[in-house]
Amino acid sequence: MAIGAMTPPPASEQPAETLVEFPDNRLLIDLCGEYDRNLADIEQKVGVQILRRGNQLAIHGEDPARAEAAEILTALYERLETGKSVESGDIDREIRMGGSEQGTGTRDGDQLEMFKGGSVEIKTRKKLVEPRTDAQRAYVMSLFNNELAFGIGPAGTGKTYLAVAVGVSMFIQGHVDRIILSRPAVEAGEKLGYLPGDMKDKVDPYMQPLYDALNDFLPGKQLAKLIEEKKIEIAPLAFMRGRTLSNAFVVLDEAQNATTMQMKMFLTRLGEGSRMVITGDRSQIDLPRGVPSGLRDAESLLKGIKGISFNYFTAEDVVRHPLVAAIIKAYDKADAAKQG
Repeated sequence: MAIGAMTPPPASEQPAETLVEFPDNRLLIDLCGEYDRNLADIEQKVGVQILRRGNQLAIHGEDPARAEAAEILTALYERLETGKSVESGDIDREIRMGGSEQGTGTRDGDQLEMFKGGSVEIKTRKKLVEPRTDAQRAYVMSLFNNELAFGIGPAGTGKTYLAVAVGVSMFIQGHVDRIILSRPAVEAGEKLGYLPGDMKDKVDPYMQPLYDALNDFLPGKQLAKLIEEKKIEIAPLAFMRGRTLSNAFVVLDEAQNATTMQMKMFLTRLGEGSRMVITGDRSQIDLPRGVPSGLRDAESLLKGIKGISFNYFTAEDVVRHPLVAAIIKAYDKADAAKQG
């Protein structure tokens, strides 16, 4: 045998391989991503190795992981065939949800076109928004199916983002006449009075996450015009007193910081033709010690009432940086130890 030559391993020792073929090379390039970053993402998250061979992808790894990777790649390719793009969030959604988007059911009306084929999509002016976990999917469906919906869970699970996306979708389709977004302006370690400027300047930093979400879904000039025309309102919870909110999509964010009286006041603003969404995180209550959270009270008092839905999220539904989920789990574990 010549020096340097290698004897191929027996067939039984060769790595197991699954081949997946994709007929359109242009779509295959998009599937792989720039510098094969999409393949690298799947490799890292699923625990396989993926090699390109012409118009085929060879997947190496354990049997269950190979099958999962093949399903993910096929689903993403089919997504490209419909004219959509493939981004990191789409890969994450396929890994989390797999084939769980079947049997969604349909209702009348163009607002629920998103349920065709079992998929859940929210159309806005700037982007198409799709749930990335089963809990998010159930939440989005409940926002369309119920006049009052609660989304409860930790930060980073998309509670507010998805609610605002559904509000924008319903507004541009003409199902509501305006969008109203609100938050309690509760001090979380900072003193509101010491902030510079007038009342709007003092309150706007508390409202910034709502502005950020809207900017994701509407062009800047259109958003500014709608705010100027009061078609979109962003205001502290205290400003809701005495109003009746009709034909509107209304979101109360950070509801864990509303008192019981504030929560009752807000819930009773619901008018004809309106939808209301309440979002909050029970682990981040900033109310003074001894003041009960209106979100906790509403949860215990309103469960079981027809037309009101409660959707819950956990650290498994966090769609921010993976470290956020790890941080939430660590704090939850510490809290459980204290209580135990």
